[in-house]
Amino acid sequence: MADSFGNVDFYTTAAGDTHAALAAAFGISEAKIAAFNGLTPGAPLVPGTKLRLIPPAGPMAAATGTASVDAAGIPRTYIVSADDTLDGITYRFGITEEQLAEANKVPFVHEQGNVYFLHPGQQIELQKKPVDSRSGTGKTVNNSFGRADFYTTVDGDSLDSLGYRFRSTTRQLLLYNPGLKADRPIPAGTRVRLMPGDLKIEGAQGTATASADGVPVTYTMAAGDVECQVAFRFNLRLDELESANRPLTPGTRTWIEFTDLPSGELKPGQTISLTLDQPITK
Repeated sequence: MADSFGNVDFYTTAAGDTHAALAAAFGISEAKIAAFNGLTPGAPLVPGTKLRLIPPAGPMAAATGTASVDAAGIPRTYIVSADDTLDGITYRFGITEEQLAEANKVPFVHEQGNVYFLHPGQQIELQKKPVDSRSGTGKTVNNSFGRADFYTTVDGDSLDSLGYRFRSTTRQLLLYNPGLKADRPIPAGTRVRLMPGDLKIEGAQGTATASADGVPVTYTMAAGDVECQVAFRFNLRLDELESANRPLTPGTRTWIEFTDLPSGELKPGQTISLTLDQPITK
């Protein structure tokens, strides 16, 4: 029995199954199969036995919060508890960090310090909702780093399907695209913005120029702008933003000027590049 990502959470034994064969088939140790199911390692398996391939339900070290499961026993949601870790959560529910990020429509689930996403009391998703098989086949417009800035919808696309594919929450998509409505289908042929872009956000209040396709090209800083927020506004990672603004001095991180380097606050008035195709070097 598999989850929405194809991870097998439960298996019903057939004649001839052995601990060793199941361990090889599902990439899990014989010891874990035995421990998760209260079995004696190496003992014969009775055909028709439903085996658990993820840890038993209930709190465990580094994942002490409460989970909900569906009728089949597949974990659906989880409420984060104090002192939880990503390793603990992903181990308990048999998913990867990448799958956890996709289920929650975010690019990733950790930052430096491994604290992003782990807020006590926050409910997180452990599975994806079903989406139309036709979704996701529309045309994308990418920036120079290969990240999708715009997408043109096809029949079957929905806020959920776009969210899973492009790692954007429903709230973000509605904010970036005022014409979309949470309670209405998205018509085929709709051009959907996948980044803030023209929308000024906290820490990125400056002005930008864009190509004919709408892909951001340059950005002029405003007072109070912060490097990470500028990168987020234009769908870039910090290292990509820095690559578009190459230093001429070997060993220098970037030529971009900061008002306060530790906080990432940028000097207002300077214009930087947002594309690898037209880098600015100084």
